[in-house]
Amino acid sequence: MIRVLFVCLGNICRSPLAEAIFNSKVKQAGMQAQFKCDSAGTSDFHIGELPDERTINCAAKYQLPLHHRGRQVNRTDFRDFEYILAMDDNNLRNLNNLKVRYGFADKEIFLMRDFVDATQGMSVPDPYYGGEEGFEEIYQILDEALDSFLANVKARHQLYA
Repeated sequence: MIRVLFVCLGNICRSPLAEAIFNSKVKQAGMQAQFKCDSAGTSDFHIGELPDERTINCAAKYQLPLHHRGRQVNRTDFRDFEYILAMDDNNLRNLNNLKVRYGFADKEIFLMRDFVDATQGMSVPDPYYGGEEGFEEIYQILDEALDSFLANVKARHQLYA
């Protein structure tokens, strides 16, 4: 089983939406038995909370099941997840610092948009302080990035539905 963790700051906007989109894509591909994914935040701001209402609304618009409570990245995540994907440079930097502190210095951490050639090195913007349109924007960004990520993982692991 391939385990994937999506990470943003508070784990109530970008990462739970990425988790929901990815779960949907995996289901559509008939590959649910081959993947397990989760999401977390690098901060402890929203532990135990439901996703942001705008995230919930965006997921509902695209008929994406969203069953998540905010949690913070922990030491076992670096052991348990084969792929850890950060939404932006700040979270990538935080994850790279944590992996060293937790004894997983060789663990590769990915930036979410690095799987799309045209957007390598770019962040998924944080929509928290904006309106609904920001959540639509990150949905579109994540949808494209996750198509590329899934294709990459399928090729790397020689997976077929």
